Amino acid sequence: MLLKLNKLYFLYKKNIFILNLILLINFIQLKGQETKWHNLLQNNNLNEFVQLNGKANFALKNGVLIGTSKLNTPNSFLATKTKYSNFILEFDVLIDNDLNSGVQFRSESLKNYMDGRVHGYQCEIETSSRRWAGGVYDEARRGWLYPLSRNKIGQEAFIRGSWNKYRIEAIGNSIKTFINGVEVSNLYDDMTQEGFIAFQVHGISNPEQEGKQVRWKNIRILVTDLERNRMIALNKAPHISYLDGTLTQEEKRLGFRMLWDGKTTNGWRGSKMMIFPKKGWEIKDGILTVQASGGKESRNGGDIVTTESFRNFELSVDFLLSPGANSGVKYLVKTNLNKGEGSSIGLEFQILDDEKHIDYKLGKNGNRSVGSLYDLIRAENKTTGARGKNFKGVGRWNNARIIVNGGKVEHWLNHVKVVEFDRFSQTFEALVEKSKYEIWEHFGRWPEGVILLQDHGDKVSFKNIKVREF
Repeated sequence: MLLKLNKLYFLYKKNIFILNLILLINFIQLKGQETKWHNLLQNNNLNEFVQLNGKANFALKNGVLIGTSKLNTPNSFLATKTKYSNFILEFDVLIDNDLNSGVQFRSESLKNYMDGRVHGYQCEIETSSRRWAGGVYDEARRGWLYPLSRNKIGQEAFIRGSWNKYRIEAIGNSIKTFINGVEVSNLYDDMTQEGFIAFQVHGISNPEQEGKQVRWKNIRILVTDLERNRMIALNKAPHISYLDGTLTQEEKRLGFRMLWDGKTTNGWRGSKMMIFPKKGWEIKDGILTVQASGGKESRNGGDIVTTESFRNFELSVDFLLSPGANSGVKYLVKTNLNKGEGSSIGLEFQILDDEKHIDYKLGKNGNRSVGSLYDLIRAENKTTGARGKNFKGVGRWNNARIIVNGGKVEHWLNHVKVVEFDRFSQTFEALVEKSKYEIWEHFGRWPEGVILLQDHGDKVSFKNIKVREF
């Protein structure tokens, strides 16, 4: 027995020795690969920066960069003279209440673009009730790329009236932001790969905001060995991709697939025929376009539908409206109904130029506006404290996101929820009874149906059509 105990003790000591040896080797290796952060304020001056656009004041005191708001001047930016491509940036920030700010990255100021206006990615710093701090905004270009309306955990990361630790990871097409160790944004985009970093003091018009300040400290950047230094947070921010014609690895892992391949008519047919329309639709450069034909519904090429049906799913479609255009994305569609003129019957995510198309005024209380459940429920921003419904405008790409899970249905416009309802509820049934759909028995409550892109006689383009099923 004693011999056995001695043997076990020897093995224990041997394993401890081996473990300590491994740890020592790893420590030596890590020391040899020591992370080389660069302090952007290490010279205790602002000689490596240049101020752009507005005239707000920037000052450096005791290692703290202080931006002070100034009345009636544009957004002011203190930009690095150095351009950065792939990097990890960290900083602490403290902002006065009721003030807006941000940190630009991969940004530019070009004479031939809006006369030098700073544009590019911005990591949001704000104190408003919508709680989008840490979201990614495309300054003077595409607007919100990553609002926090889909990340409730991320919305709680920023602490008002306190120093907050930010982290931005821009590595290839992947852009992630963190606040106080919480993953806030998880974005894929490839529009700009390099540019300066700039600290923003937002323009103000309210005299009560003049003199308010935003402060930054511990500003450091890492440009090497980035993969090994990626942060792994306890939460995972929802994934949003703006890459054209492809799925990211994360989208594939989540179960997404391309519903249109970007090149052929495979998987699609005319809603009232077994083949794809021979006219009225154009495929070019990964974009599917219904041609203008006088604004009449389904009179040219006609609607197109998927060749397969869907029950519970998440659908994402990018769309681009021409001025005055009308169209829609329909789902749970029954093509065996309405054999005559007009569109096939199903629930519809309305696509419309609200300002110029007469259909906007023909609806009730805006229930035919862009993003609405057509003729039934008006689209409106469901995010607390948010402004408008985040439509990027006619002539720009917008994203429609539709989720159907049992009776629960949601419409999202550019990643902001604008409609939600239960299609099996008495409320929904009452809405249908007061609409033009009352003639169709069990409208909207069918267990499954095809997905439809509408030909309403106006030019509208679609791309990046992808779906996952539950």
